[in-house]
Amino acid sequence: MKLSDFDFDLPQSLIAQYPSSNRTDSRLLVRNNELIDSHFSQLGSFLKPNDLLILNDTRVIPARVFGNKESGGKVEVLVERLIDEFKAVVMIKSSRAPKVGSFIILENNTRFKVIDKNEAMYTVNFESEKILKILDEIGHIPLPPYIERGDSVEDSKRYQTVYAKNDGAVAAPTAGLHFDDLLLSNLKKQGIDHAFVTLHVGAGTFQPVKVDDIETHKMHSEYYEISQTTVDKIILAKKNRGRIIAVGTTAVRTLESASKLGDLKSQKGETDIFIYPGFKFQIVDAMITNFHLPKSSLLMLVSAFIGFDEMHQTYEHAINQGYRFFSYGDAMFLEKN
Repeated sequence: MKLSDFDFDLPQSLIAQYPSSNRTDSRLLVRNNELIDSHFSQLGSFLKPNDLLILNDTRVIPARVFGNKESGGKVEVLVERLIDEFKAVVMIKSSRAPKVGSFIILENNTRFKVIDKNEAMYTVNFESEKILKILDEIGHIPLPPYIERGDSVEDSKRYQTVYAKNDGAVAAPTAGLHFDDLLLSNLKKQGIDHAFVTLHVGAGTFQPVKVDDIETHKMHSEYYEISQTTVDKIILAKKNRGRIIAVGTTAVRTLESASKLGDLKSQKGETDIFIYPGFKFQIVDAMITNFHLPKSSLLMLVSAFIGFDEMHQTYEHAINQGYRFFSYGDAMFLEKN
């Protein structure tokens, strides 16, 4: 399949710049045997007892900071990945690329040293302060590039799921943004439980696929974890004929990575799994996801899940009905084709 097969025209007005007033106010487009226009607050009416929601509990860190090179030139730094408490992989925007061995001075006069460069990524060392402490002091929420405004105090809460726990993401697992504690509690009363995985979403999630032959695309790598508790819940749900419903493409990628060799096992590690049409899903029966960028790997994942023609039909319906797109937009509930 060609990259152009995954293109579509999206009116700029449908790209959500702000979240809905309340998390569950978002619209929900349901695709099973038909297309149904609904609202996220009504999710429970499309689920069944013994269904199991899989949530990604990664926490978005305030990963964007500003500073200067030793020469005085301004820089913008995006922490892409934490290596340990003092080292990280970052992207650095500046008029001239900083040299390995040079220092960057941040707004609070904290310094870090550039110790390596690999293509567009730099490895840096904060020698005296823990990175998360610095980010909590001066960092900004790294809103996606299609949100054309600066971050606000509201974003520090709304660009974060209510169950976020494990620091490490630089982008939110956005399908989870529609849940609040009350909805999760009400679903549990219906016999619909949930379990957690962790996948630290990297900035690469916003990178468009650039090769014409999509099978030659190389995915960025991200850290993931799945616990024995979650594995046991999945096994029990399947035994009771419940569906495994991944909340977000990150949960899909985690579950399918953890079952690559056949059996689902608790594990932690790196995944660069690329899911595109022809992929055979082992674990996931249904998914909740937002509307994705044209030509993105996430759109290809959706196409693999519900079918190529069905994906285009679903997106055409969403555009015609004025659904809001991308991170702060509306959601879909998709059953596997």
